Amino acid sequence: MCELLAPVRDEISFVAALEAGANAVYFGIGSLNMRINSKGIEPEMLADIVKRAHAKNVKVYTTLNTIVYDDELEMLDELLDIIKAANTDAVICSDFAVINKAKEKGLPIHISTQANISNIEAVKFYAELGAERVVLARELTLEQIAEIKQKSPIEIETFVHGAMCVSVSGRCFMSQAMFGASANRGDCYQPCRREYTIIDNDSKKQLKIGDGYVLSPKDMCTLPIMKKLINAGIDCFKIEGRSRSPEYIKAVTAAYRQAIDAVKSDTFTKSVRNELMTRLKSVYNRGFSTGFYLGKPGGKDFSKVNGSSATHKKITVGKILHYYPKPAVAFAAIEACPISIGDKIQIQGPTTGVLEFEITDLRTEDEKPVTTLNKTRGTFPCPRKVRTSDRLFKVIKN
Repeated sequence: MCELLAPVRDEISFVAALEAGANAVYFGIGSLNMRINSKGIEPEMLADIVKRAHAKNVKVYTTLNTIVYDDELEMLDELLDIIKAANTDAVICSDFAVINKAKEKGLPIHISTQANISNIEAVKFYAELGAERVVLARELTLEQIAEIKQKSPIEIETFVHGAMCVSVSGRCFMSQAMFGASANRGDCYQPCRREYTIIDNDSKKQLKIGDGYVLSPKDMCTLPIMKKLINAGIDCFKIEGRSRSPEYIKAVTAAYRQAIDAVKSDTFTKSVRNELMTRLKSVYNRGFSTGFYLGKPGGKDFSKVNGSSATHKKITVGKILHYYPKPAVAFAAIEACPISIGDKIQIQGPTTGVLEFEITDLRTEDEKPVTTLNKTRGTFPCPRKVRTSDRLFKVIKN
């Protein structure tokens, strides 16, 4: 089946994921999900989002994958009722209260990677509970996954790209211990990504740990081994990144869409792989690793940077004021940063999604041709419709 499942953080990234070729999207609503600090989709928006996705033959999965306490059961019921009424395709969960209540309401269930499913007996157990799919633990090799898939009575989903946690399938207590913000409640402060100084209490000597951040793995990237993943029979390839930017979600989803299609058409050449890897490197990443797929990772799989290794970044320029459809021209306010002919720009909006292209012509408000616009208003050719108040950025090399 090779379903490509993309993360969504807001309405802009939802449109971007659809444009990029996702077969399904996932996101949280409310506070019972593992990314409560990302914008997410508001519960009242869910029905419209599902309707728009289904119109494009794209499935929608909602995440209710945190630990749930007694005083939250009423909230859980309310969220599940909203999910049910919206005709959502499945609930991603791991807490047995969520599993039980979702079953009672007749909602399809996908078991989250938080359940640490690492063997076929665990898969069968959740299948008997009524799960239609399990997201396997990230600590499995490709060989182990293939063996599980051969015996599995239900669908198998695995992560193929995005952030990895040094702890077992993300079950980390470091953020809770340091800041009182639990990773298992979707509130991780990511202290593992930081630089540390170790102090010898006897000599008081200090050792700074930076290069080779020993708690911060590189990001997972399986694009170079996509053919092996497809041959393993995995039903769904999941991209991590519900906290990432809309352009990240679009770029990564589009790259994996092209890779999957190229493998199927036997056109996944070295040049195609290199081109797609260049695109992946242009957006947020901590360096790339294949994780556990090809065996246990080692020192080379830890990040060398505090932050991103992306080759490009976006900077704010201004906003769109109007779009003229017949000449296909956008009228914009250039406020924070100048733009020039030859610049690559990006436009983002809740209906527009993410649009990126090169400026080929610039004109002032009175239609005078110029090479640069700065602190003023002007027009430029735009390949498709954009909307008033869409945000305008310039993309530059890091």
